[in-house]
Amino acid sequence: MQLNLLKAKIHRATVTHAELHYEGSCAIDGRLLDISGIREYEQVHIYNINSGHRFVTYAIRGEEGSGIISVNGAAAHCAQPGDLVIICAYAEFDEAEAAKYKPTLVYVDGDNKLTHTNTSIPAQAA
Repeated sequence: MQLNLLKAKIHRATVTHAELHYEGSCAIDGRLLDISGIREYEQVHIYNINSGHRFVTYAIRGEEGSGIISVNGAAAHCAQPGDLVIICAYAEFDEAEAAKYKPTLVYVDGDNKLTHTNTSIPAQAA
């Protein structure tokens, strides 16, 4: 059996640009891509915290250290500058791999600069 698990996420990034007429994709600061392990052209799911929109596109490399998170093409209708988003990538694992796997969780500040990373999400309290 193959399981589709969270590979990586960039949590609560701030959208810096929404470019309707740019070729569709999401430009992400290259440093954040490297830290998260998300590859250029990899499919990403984006969850807009402000609006509740959820959409799928692919990552492209933005300028290193720029803090850019640019939602492009038709997806630009789903986010605007200032929105907070969660950017996730998923991967398939067999059960043995899944038992040992830990995702890469990247946390950023309001300027999309790295604050810390983790490999697990704390248990949610009741």
